[in-house]
Amino acid sequence: MSTSPRNPPFRAEHIGSLLRPEELVKQRYAVADKSASPESLVPIEQKAIRDVVQLQQEVGIRSITNGEYSRHMFWGTFFETLNGMEEVNMRDGGYDMGIFRQYAPDVKSFMHAKTVPNSVTVATGKVSHTGTSSFLPEFEYLKTIVPKEQWKDIKLTLTSPSWYHFRYGPNKAYNKGVYANDDEYFADIAKAYQTELKILYDAGLRNAQVDDPNLAYFCSDAMLQGWKEDKDNFQTADEQFAAYIRFYNKCFERPADFHLGIHLCRGNYVGSKHFSEGAYDAIAKTMFEDLNVSTFYLEYDTPRAGGFEPLKFLPKDKNVVLGVVTSKFPELEKKEDMIERVNTAAEFVAAGSGVSKEEALQRLSVSPQCGFASHAEGNSLGYEDMRKKLQLVRAIADDVWKGEP
Repeated sequence: MSTSPRNPPFRAEHIGSLLRPEELVKQRYAVADKSASPESLVPIEQKAIRDVVQLQQEVGIRSITNGEYSRHMFWGTFFETLNGMEEVNMRDGGYDMGIFRQYAPDVKSFMHAKTVPNSVTVATGKVSHTGTSSFLPEFEYLKTIVPKEQWKDIKLTLTSPSWYHFRYGPNKAYNKGVYANDDEYFADIAKAYQTELKILYDAGLRNAQVDDPNLAYFCSDAMLQGWKEDKDNFQTADEQFAAYIRFYNKCFERPADFHLGIHLCRGNYVGSKHFSEGAYDAIAKTMFEDLNVSTFYLEYDTPRAGGFEPLKFLPKDKNVVLGVVTSKFPELEKKEDMIERVNTAAEFVAAGSGVSKEEALQRLSVSPQCGFASHAEGNSLGYEDMRKKLQLVRAIADDVWKGEP
């Protein structure tokens, strides 16, 4: 069996989104409510990106991102810019609330708060890529900031292929008559996703991370119970999970030198809110063995994510980035405790693979548990708190993997 790819992922990683300066947040909202022009946002956004790249370089992070400063939310605008997809919430009269899976963890949380999920986007026609990538400008601008030899280290966050499909009830991700079934819908999304990856690859991108809370929701007992009780479902949760893995693998077809990882967490919303709980045990074997990614970025900062036991299923040619440092709150973890947790995780990887702990450590890295600002307003901590968290991640990595980036 081949060994796991390395550099990327690096020993000290982060998940992509970073706290936005207040000026950037205010200006983006001003553009949204049309009190400011889109052009007025550009210099503010670009300065913020330059500053946050400098921050990452100062703390020793190699997988440079733009902090997701070009986005309002972590998933970007991939689906919204495809042919055939429409933001139905933008129509007069809105949309039928019955479209949602009421037990999908993020939807359930929104409904409890008497609000509605934003970005209600469905397929109103056959889906295809336009040939223009909404992610490409982010990469191209980062290339103007870092030296050419570091372009391969730049990391972009990509949208989950199931982002809109999961939150809607069976056969509601597309209008009646557009697709006969999920397989047809998935096939067109996969073609569009492959086009997106090719555009980014041809531009020089070699490092990407899919942000995907949906797969982690299959760890939630409450979600699984809701799924079981939903008489409209035509397949079990296990069958849906397996269908997603097959779908994702078609989306993720790519050249061998294109490093692709996937981040799973249980929600990261305004005010450091999470949406679900549950250990990886129920999905780990299928996901680790069958999903065509090189790296899994996993949430591990609190008991809501369970223990490290599922890591025994990690194949020898794949990596795990351990999100042991929380990005939700300012309290700084003790480095020694985090090093102990990394070593404990390595013991489970070693036991499952039949190798030494030292060999198992070669497939591990460390990071914050999630991004610091999946949503524009960000989590309940300050900019300097974030800096200290990233410095801690770097310090843990320096102790465990001495001399490695």
